Amino acid sequence: MSDLPDGWGSLPLRELGVWVGGGTPSKANPAFWAGGKIPWVSPKDMKVNIIRHTKDYITTDAVLSSAANVVPEGSVLVVTRSGILRHALPVALAGTQVGLNQDLKALTPHSGFVSHYIAWALRYLAPEILRQCAKGGTTVQSIETVRLLDFEIPVAPNAEQKRIVAAIEEQVSRLDAAEAVLRSAQHRLKTLRMNVVSAAYKSEWPRTTLGEIAEITGGVTKDSKREGDPSFVEVPYLRVANVQRGYLDLTEVSTIRVLPEKARALRLQPGDVLFNEGGDRDKLGRGWVWSGEIDSCIHQNHVFRARLSEGFDPRFVSWHGNTFGQRWFDTHGRQTTNLASLNLTTLKSFPVPAPPLAEQLEAVAEIERRLSIVDATTNMVNSAFIQGKALRRAILECAFSGKLLPQDPNDEPASVLLERVMTERSSSSGAKHAKARSPRRGMATA
Repeated sequence: MSDLPDGWGSLPLRELGVWVGGGTPSKANPAFWAGGKIPWVSPKDMKVNIIRHTKDYITTDAVLSSAANVVPEGSVLVVTRSGILRHALPVALAGTQVGLNQDLKALTPHSGFVSHYIAWALRYLAPEILRQCAKGGTTVQSIETVRLLDFEIPVAPNAEQKRIVAAIEEQVSRLDAAEAVLRSAQHRLKTLRMNVVSAAYKSEWPRTTLGEIAEITGGVTKDSKREGDPSFVEVPYLRVANVQRGYLDLTEVSTIRVLPEKARALRLQPGDVLFNEGGDRDKLGRGWVWSGEIDSCIHQNHVFRARLSEGFDPRFVSWHGNTFGQRWFDTHGRQTTNLASLNLTTLKSFPVPAPPLAEQLEAVAEIERRLSIVDATTNMVNSAFIQGKALRRAILECAFSGKLLPQDPNDEPASVLLERVMTERSSSSGAKHAKARSPRRGMATA
C-alpha cells in the first residue's frame, strides 16, 4: 500500500483491536439454549451488514460454560470457515452484544478506529484477502487466521474514516433503493412470463394425459462400482441442474460410463421433452425440450424423458408443464423430510391440452413473440444489476484510495493515531513493545 494519500497509513488487522473466536455450546444441554437472550451468530446469519437478531440464541450459562465468546456492539464480524468462502467473504457489524459461532472471528477495535470503516475496508479487500488467506479443507473452505491478522488495510485519519463511512453509506443506500426497484421488476417479469404462457392456452381445448401421448422413460442411475467395466462406454448425461424451467443450461455437462445398450436406449432425440423428478419442491416437473445440442447424450434417473406421439408439439407441451404444471406438480408431488419428487405414475397422469397441431403451433408462436419482449426487458434489468455491482466496487475503490472525498489538512494524521494506539497498548499490557513502525510513504508524521 505504497500509494496512500497524505495523512494515511496502513496497519495489519491484528493491530486494529482485540480479536476473538467463538464456539458452540453443547446442544445436549437445554440450559444453554432454552430462553437464551444473547444472539449467537453463525455464518447463516451473516447476510446483512448489521446483525441485531439471529436464528439461535444462547444463555449466559452457555457463555460461561463453553468456548462461545460474547463481543460488544460495534465489533466487526468475519466468517473464517464456510463453503461461501469459495466466492465471498461475509463481513458484518454487531448491532448489539452477540455471541460467536466457531466459524467466525470478531474484532473489537481500539479507540480511534471506526468499526464501520474497517467493515467496509474488509468488504473492499475481500477478493485479495481470499486470494492470500483462504485455504481449502477436506470439507469446507476456511481462512488461515495468522495470514488474516497479518493482512494490512489502509488507515485514514479518524475524522476522515467517519466521513468516508457516511459517504459510502449514502451512495450504497441509493444503490440499494435502485436494486429494490429492480428486484420488484424481476418479480413482475417472472409473473408476466407465466401469464403470457397461460394466456395462450384456451379453456375450451380438449384434455388428455401425458401418458396417453408420450413414451415416458426414467434415466440412468450412477453405479460407481461398475464404471470401471471395460465394456462400458462413456457418454454425456443431463442432470437436474442442466434442466431448468424453460431452457437447458449446458455450461457444465457431466459424463458417465454405462453399458452400450443402456447408452443406446437412453440416447436423447430432438423433440424429447424433459421433466425433472424433483429435489427441492420448486424443481418438480421443471423442464424443457431437447434439440440435439450434444451428440449421444443421455439423462440421469432424476430426469424423465417424454417422447411425444405425432400431433403434439414439444414446446407446446413443455410450456404447459412449466406454467400450469408447476402448480399441478406441487400439489401432486410426494414430499419426504428433505426432498420432493414425482414418480412415473404421477407424471403419466399429468393433464395436457390437446388442440389440433395447427393451434398448438399458433399458440407457441404467440408465446415466443411475447416472451421475446419479456426477455429483452429481463436482460435490461440484469444488465442494470451488473452495473450496480460495478458501481459498488467503484465506490469502495475510490473510498479506500482517498479519492471519494477531498482530504482535510486539518485532520489529525493517521500516524499520530497509530503511534497513540501503540503507546496505549504498551502501557496497558506493561510489556515492552517494539518501536512503532515508520510511517508508510505518503503518511504525514506528527
